[in-house]
Amino acid sequence: MPYFTMEGIRQVLDKESPESSRVRLHRWSKSDRVIPLKKGVYMTRRFYEQHSKDPAFMAAISAVLLPQSYLSLEFILQQNNILTEVTYPITCITTKNTRTIKNRIGAFWYRNIRADLYRGFAFSEYMGIRYAKASAAKALFDYLYLRPLASMYRTVKFDLADELRLNLDEFSANDRDEFAQYVEESRSRKMNDILENFRNTIWQH
Repeated sequence: MPYFTMEGIRQVLDKESPESSRVRLHRWSKSDRVIPLKKGVYMTRRFYEQHSKDPAFMAAISAVLLPQSYLSLEFILQQNNILTEVTYPITCITTKNTRTIKNRIGAFWYRNIRADLYRGFAFSEYMGIRYAKASAAKALFDYLYLRPLASMYRTVKFDLADELRLNLDEFSANDRDEFAQYVEESRSRKMNDILENFRNTIWQH
């Protein structure tokens, strides 16, 4: 199985005491037989070695660590070649508190967004784990909505996409309409300025 919990291991081991299960898992962890993902959740080293290169592996783990989240921001922008310069950690959106979870597998960043903007994603499944990924348009919106940006960069004459090194030339008409819809729903002056900037610098047609 992709992961297991303390309760799960107790059931497999005929409901041994919680203390015995903790000692057993501690020993397995020290011997590198299991990998702690977060408190009370583990993965076997064998499963990691067999599946860590799978394209959806890290995406699924992000949902195990924080089920009420969706992949977005730099991670999705990089997958869509909108951000291309560096390798980013696994970045997600949640309505829960902003947090970073680090384990032996990697770093997972979760950024908070208000509940009415928690949308724009689709579900997939990997090894029985259900996870969500934002569309390219929603990932771009989330990235800019949560990024501090001085007003001087939002004027229609300033090439904001170039400044932020965003490759938006291939954004389709549907992508642009979707992005504009999120901007309208956000009721954010900053996001309206950004949309007008893009329309005047890179989305003229």
